Amino acid sequence: MGAENETAVTEFILEGFSGLDQRLQLFLSLLLLLIYLTTAMGNATIIFLMCVDHRLQTPMYFFISNLAFLEIWFTSSTSIKLFVIPSSGRRMISLSSCFTQSCFYFALGCTEMVLLAVMSFDRYVAICQPLRYAAIMKPELCIHLVAAAWVIGITVLSYRLVLLYKLTFCGSNKIHHFFCDNSPLFTLSCSDPSLLWKTDSVLFSVVILGSLCFTLAFYMGILFCILHLPAAAGRKKAFATCSSHLTTLAIAYGSCIALYVRPSRDVSLETNRIVALLNTVLYPVLNPFIYSLRNKTVILALNEAIARATAQLFPSS
Repeated sequence: MGAENETAVTEFILEGFSGLDQRLQLFLSLLLLLIYLTTAMGNATIIFLMCVDHRLQTPMYFFISNLAFLEIWFTSSTSIKLFVIPSSGRRMISLSSCFTQSCFYFALGCTEMVLLAVMSFDRYVAICQPLRYAAIMKPELCIHLVAAAWVIGITVLSYRLVLLYKLTFCGSNKIHHFFCDNSPLFTLSCSDPSLLWKTDSVLFSVVILGSLCFTLAFYMGILFCILHLPAAAGRKKAFATCSSHLTTLAIAYGSCIALYVRPSRDVSLETNRIVALLNTVLYPVLNPFIYSLRNKTVILALNEAIARATAQLFPSS
């Protein structure tokens, strides 16, 4: 097509799950809204409890509260459009908004991968070296570890913004996805996105696989220590906790490896869209319950906070 016949694209149409029946789309929208509210409220509760209860002001809950804060923004960057599209029919997203959404999605995702490795290191020290835990996990180290995770995320955000704005778009503006993911976005580019494909593939492979290797190494160390626990009840409880953690990690790492470690152009758009639901919807809603809301200390702190709030709202005469 000649350049004179090409029209620059200034906004995109997110098709979401437009192939579904209208009633099914509405049901999906309501379900996703409920999941999003559960995710946001669960993570916000964790952050609130960590701030007001001194028993939760430990390295473990410091990392968990950072993960909760990250999850709120991560799921908001994609899920809001996901349940707004079927219910309102508003599928348009501007070029700048699309780029911003894509950058925040990948920046927050990379930050989370690093943070998961940091959390596994914290659990390894707590279980395998309990007597040295306080000496190793000092507040300064915890802050530096979390800061490193966020610096990596900000770096990803910055480089992607620069490279994305070098792309030009013309012709079709329909994105066959519910957010501006790599594969459906790059296929619409009139310019050559190969540099971004290659850079993303290398960077995400390093971050995802590097984080996965550290996480697996620490959990293998944890499992080895659990096997040497003298009490059978202690081993059973520790195995149950580790298995639930590993289940959520399998969802997070599995979906990311399937989509981003190998070049995303090799993944069909339909597969991309379905697998993306795992790390944008399912994984974030599981995290508050797996890491915190099943914990007895957290439940006790939550019950006490509710009791205090009730006493202030409805004081006894």
